[in-house]
Amino acid sequence: MKIHNFSAGPSILPQEVLKKASEAVIDFNNMGLSLLEISHRSKHFVDVMENARALALELLGLQGKGYQALFLQGGASMQFVMAAQNLLEKRAGYLNTGTWSTNAIKEAKIYGEIVEVASSKDAGFNYIPKGYSIPSNFDYFHCTSNNTIFGTQMHKFPKSPIPMVCDMSSDIFSRELDFSKFDLIYAGAQKNMGPAGTTLVVVKEDILGKVSRKMPAILNYQEHIAKESMYNTPPVYAVYTSMLTLEWLKNLGGIKAIEKVNEMKARVLYSEIDLNPLFKGYAAKDDRSMMNATFTLGNDKLKETFETMLKEAGISGLSGHRSVGGYRASMYNALPLDSVKALVEVMSELEAKA
Repeated sequence: MKIHNFSAGPSILPQEVLKKASEAVIDFNNMGLSLLEISHRSKHFVDVMENARALALELLGLQGKGYQALFLQGGASMQFVMAAQNLLEKRAGYLNTGTWSTNAIKEAKIYGEIVEVASSKDAGFNYIPKGYSIPSNFDYFHCTSNNTIFGTQMHKFPKSPIPMVCDMSSDIFSRELDFSKFDLIYAGAQKNMGPAGTTLVVVKEDILGKVSRKMPAILNYQEHIAKESMYNTPPVYAVYTSMLTLEWLKNLGGIKAIEKVNEMKARVLYSEIDLNPLFKGYAAKDDRSMMNATFTLGNDKLKETFETMLKEAGISGLSGHRSVGGYRASMYNALPLDSVKALVEVMSELEAKA
């Protein structure tokens, strides 16, 4: 049976990427050796790292614009720390739109004063705040572009008078943006780019080196840039698989092409959520995420029937986060439209049975 994978992360990857990545575990580049057992300093893997970094910049439209791409470890949670350690001298402004921005704020407070310029906590983070101002005397402004748990997404970004830092873990490479508006972007790989184990960091070099504190070399962006993202042994499999996914995306036509597919998937699912009286969306309509649709089933008596139908249809990974409940359909780049249509068919059949 075909399994429709709506997992929020680690999440679905393109089948052709999984095939190539699995082959490399046995025999990489016809070397007679596994990708997992060659030196990360060998030309074979150095080429992988260089290609992955170059593809990231190319797809984001940032080549030749003073940015560096790094593949680091520790997940986006490590970037909550590194961003503040490398950029925060006195105070910074944070937009609080959910669990991950709350965690980022907590970590940044270790290094300086953090001001929440706006928050949607008052409504259970079901919307994106608007109309806030960003003080020009802060060191930087931090936001989270997409909120997996609550199903909200920033569809517009403020014009920031200071460097703008963005956690794009769950929607990077999914839609066209002017990425040059951002001075630092970070994203865990395990949503739209690869397996868990590496984090993409894209940073504009001229914002670095301005804090007075001493920091460990392994937490210093400039050290990682100087070592071409090879300061220590990188997560070779995660980087390689991310490179394959970026190649897959480029061959599809890049971000512009995948955005059209993502818009269609979101339109099909949200239409069913709005038209089917059994379901209700969680996020405010204007702020709904293309990547993570959150919704609830109004009648608890139908829960068992619905989940049996989902299982029979091969639909996996639909449970909502424990802090919200209900259901969450994650529609990352590699999820085909047919999977969304399969989910909608089950939802429609449930209405017919009720």
